[in-house]
This record gives sequence, C-alpha cells and structure tokens, in this order.
Amino acid sequence: MATKILIPTPLRPFTDKLDAVEAAGATVGELLTDLTTKHAGLKQHLFNDQGKLRSFVNIYLNDEDIRYLQKEQTPVSAGDTISIIPSVAGGSRD
Repeated sequence: MATKILIPTPLRPFTDKLDAVEAAGATVGELLTDLTTKHAGLKQHLFNDQGKLRSFVNIYLNDEDIRYLQKEQTPVSAGDTISIIPSVAGGSRD
C-alpha cells in the first residue's frame, strides 16, 4: 500500500524538490525505510548513526504525533498521510 509522505521545505532537495512523495509499508517505520531507500540523502537527516529516528524530527500520522501512538510500529491505512516536521528552535531575545 502506498502512503503519501509530506516533505518539509528543508528536506526537499533530497526528494528532487517534491513536496510530497509516496512510500510503501504497513507501519510508519516501513514507510520511512522505503522513503530513505528511494531518497537515500534523507537518511542522515532523519536517523542517527544507530538507526534511531533523530530526536528533533517529528513524524505525524494524519494529525497524531507517532511518539504518542506506537512510534515507528504505528500501523498505517489506505488514505493516511505522514508528515515530517523538523523541530524549530530559536527566537529573539528582548
């Protein structure tokens, strides 16, 4: 089953500038594996050297943060959308 994955602007150079791509898998983890196989440049931005999802990368299944579901083992269904949301830090000092 193919699922739509929304790609944030900073990572689009690694997906031929596409804002969304499709990946196959039954779980979020399988989708991310398929995604990083098709677009190898993404792997270093999403996963650390131990193969764990980087702490500053947030993955949402529809509108739910997978950290509050079953993490990478979260099952996906037809019509679901995965969003990759990098954490944003910073701000201004007053």
